[in-house]
Amino acid sequence: MKVGILTLGCKVNTYESLFVSEQLKKAGYTICDFEDICDVYIINTCTVTNNSDSKSKKMIRSAIRRNEDACIVAMGCFIEANKDYKEHGLDVVIGNKDKSDIVAILDQYFETKKNIKRVYDKEQNEFEDMRIHEFPGRVRAFVKIQDGCENYCSYCIIPFVRGKCRSKELSEVLDEITDLVGNGYQEIVLTGIHTGNYGVDLDINFASLLKEVVNIPGLKRLRISSIEITELNEEVLNIIKENNIIVDHLHIPLQSGSDEVLKLMNRKYDLTYFGKKLHEIRLICPDISITTDVIVGHPGETDELFETTMETCKRFQFTKMHVFPYSVREGTVSATMEQVDGKVKKERAKKLGELSKELEIDYYNQFVDREVEVLIESNKDGKSFGHTSNYLPVSIGKEITPNTFYKTKIVHVDYPNCVGE
Repeated sequence: MKVGILTLGCKVNTYESLFVSEQLKKAGYTICDFEDICDVYIINTCTVTNNSDSKSKKMIRSAIRRNEDACIVAMGCFIEANKDYKEHGLDVVIGNKDKSDIVAILDQYFETKKNIKRVYDKEQNEFEDMRIHEFPGRVRAFVKIQDGCENYCSYCIIPFVRGKCRSKELSEVLDEITDLVGNGYQEIVLTGIHTGNYGVDLDINFASLLKEVVNIPGLKRLRISSIEITELNEEVLNIIKENNIIVDHLHIPLQSGSDEVLKLMNRKYDLTYFGKKLHEIRLICPDISITTDVIVGHPGETDELFETTMETCKRFQFTKMHVFPYSVREGTVSATMEQVDGKVKKERAKKLGELSKELEIDYYNQFVDREVEVLIESNKDGKSFGHTSNYLPVSIGKEITPNTFYKTKIVHVDYPNCVGE
C-alpha cells in the first residue's frame, strides 16, 4: 500500500513523522509523495497559530478530495486542541500519544473499516519512546529527547496539547545518537518541546546529558534546537565553553523586547537578565550566532512598547529573528485580554522582519575574508550548499560531495547566502 505523509509545524513533528515513516516501511508500506494518489494519507498537524489550524484543516480536506477511497489519518497538536473535530472522510484521529502505534492502528482500520479515535487525557501521557535510524535526504539528524511543557506562557496553547514535561532515558538518547553517528551523521540536533528542561522527571538535568553526548566517538557537531535563556546556567555554559563539539549557534526565544509585555506573557525573565546572559555567552564565544523568536502585537503591546522591542533587538544584536504576529489561542490567558488590531500586527511584523534582515546581513559581513568550515548538504546547478557551525548558509561554486566538511573563505555576501571561494 502507498502512504503519503505531510508534516506541519516543528522539528518534533518532523522527528515523529520520520519515525512513523520508518515503522510503515518495515511493515511493507511504500512511502510516496503526499501529492500522489495514495491508499493512506497521514497529516501530522500543528496548532501553534490560527494559520497552523487553517493549514491543518486544509491539508486534511485536500487529502480527502485527492482519493475518497483512501484511509485519511490526522494526528498531533491540532487534534489534541480540537478533540471533537470531525470531517466527512476523515477515518483515523490520533492525538500526541500512540503515533508509534501507527501500524497496528492501520491494521485495525483495514480489518474493520470503522473510524478510530485515539485521544487521551494529556496528564496521563508518558514519554512515547521513538528511535530513528536514518533521515533520508538529510545530512543533519534530529533526536527527540523530551516532550511537553509546563511554562504556561499566557499566549501559548502548547502545554495544553503536549502535556507535562517528560524525557527520554539518558541511555536511550546516547544509544540513538551513537547509532546515527555510526550511520554516517556527523551533526546531531537535540530537539524537544522544552528541550532545556530535559531530565526534570529523571532526576538529572540538561547539562548531565550534554556532558555525555559530547564524548560520543565520531560526533563532529552537536546543535541545540532551542533553549530558554533561564536554562543557560553556569553548568551548561561551562560545557559550551569547554567543548568544540557544541556549535557556535544558539536559538534563544526572546518573545518581546519590552519588560511590560514579558510580564503579560508570563515569561520567566526580564530584559536585564536576558542581556546579562547574552553578554556571558559572547564572552565565552565571541563569534556565536544567536537567533530568536519574537511575537508582535501581543495584547498590551502599544506602539511605544513595540518601538522598545525594536530597540532591544538592535541592542541585543541577534543574528536573525523569527517574527510572529500574535495569534489568539482559545483557552489561554492572552485570549481573554484586549486584542491589538490585525492590521497593526501585520505592520509591526513587517517592520521587525526588515530589521531582522539588516541584522542578518551585518552578521554575515563579519565573516567576509575569513576561513570557515562548511558541512556540505546539497548540490544544485554546479554549486554546493551547506552551513557552518554558527549556521552561516554558504554557497560554493563547485560540486562537493554532501555530508563532507569543506574549508572555504567567504568572499562576499549574496543574501540569503554567504559565498565561499
